[in-house]
Parts: sequence; C-alpha cells; structure tokens
Amino acid sequence: MKIQHKHEFVETYTGPLAQGFDRETDLATLQVYLQKLSDDDLMEKLLPRLDEEEVAQFFDLIARCLRQRLDEEEYHELFLREFPDGPRQF
Repeated sequence: MKIQHKHEFVETYTGPLAQGFDRETDLATLQVYLQKLSDDDLMEKLLPRLDEEEVAQFFDLIARCLRQRLDEEEYHELFLREFPDGPRQF
C-alpha cells in the first residue's frame, strides 16, 4: 500500500495545547486537534453519531476553507493528493 498522507506534527509537537494564548499556539493546537480528529479509530466511532446537520456543517466549513485558501493546483496536490507522476510516498 502506498502511503499518501502523513500526520507527523501530532506525534512530535511538545508545546502547549491551548486556544486564545497567541496565534502560534492556536495554530499548533488546531493542527494537533485536526490530526487527532482524523484518526481512523476515532472516525469509526464519531462519524456514525453525527446528525445530518453536523455532517453538512463539516462539509461546508471544509469546502469553504479549501476554496478560499488554496488555488486549484494546491487543492489537487495537497488535498486530493493528485500528482502528475503518480502518488508520492512518505
């Protein structure tokens, strides 16, 4: 199996986890939270428990962030993991 995604930050970050302290801590904390949230075991438990409105809210937030912050090339490479020479391995 070719690995296309990586989650190293959550495994190596040793700083504080807090919101509202400063932007650097906020962004690091958000990255840790998002990487923890995407864990397969957690998703297996959490996703079936979301109601339709919560599912729609997640989709809307993610799509809006991607559209506003990434150009088309970045979207294909960073989100869809589509590369001209095939999948990259880490």
